[in-house]
Amino acid sequence: MSAVTDVGAVTDVRAGGTPTGPQTAPQTGAETGPSDVEAGDAAAGSSLEARARALAAARGFLGTPYRHQGSRQGVGCDCLGLVRGVWRTLYGTEPEAPGPYTPDWAERADGEPLLEAAARHMPAIAVDDALPGDLLLFRWRPQAAAKHCGILDAGGRVIHAYEGHCVVSSPLGPAWRRRIAAAFRFPE
Repeated sequence: MSAVTDVGAVTDVRAGGTPTGPQTAPQTGAETGPSDVEAGDAAAGSSLEARARALAAARGFLGTPYRHQGSRQGVGCDCLGLVRGVWRTLYGTEPEAPGPYTPDWAERADGEPLLEAAARHMPAIAVDDALPGDLLLFRWRPQAAAKHCGILDAGGRVIHAYEGHCVVSSPLGPAWRRRIAAAFRFPE
């Protein structure tokens, strides 16, 4: 079974596991446990520790306010800033500075700067092989560049930041799943 599954009508969860609306399915708390990341490790050949640490770091950002081009836990970040903050938690320094980018997910861009940057620093994996703690990139329209990203959470959810909200764990329902452009694993 794919780790990217629909969990029903569940609202966003903010820091501390507090739902922002009515619930119809179980919520994922802010703790990282072995059950969140162990499934599929032997088959995927992945590092359980790296994914568990990435997921814990991403969950630490829950509730961080949205701030375009920010990357500071508790201060402000956007979707790329969340990934940059997780990277710094895991490895200390970022491998490269991000180039300028707009907050518009649907803008047309030359090339695939986000996808290409991820491919330079992380191994690509099949979307169906994505497990909690892996990076997902999203393409808003078929001809548009991938412009949004998040960390796969347990329970068919994704941790991400977007304008007008804080960092949240949202259901990875059909509307989000069909926009997944690529998946990557944090290196060991």
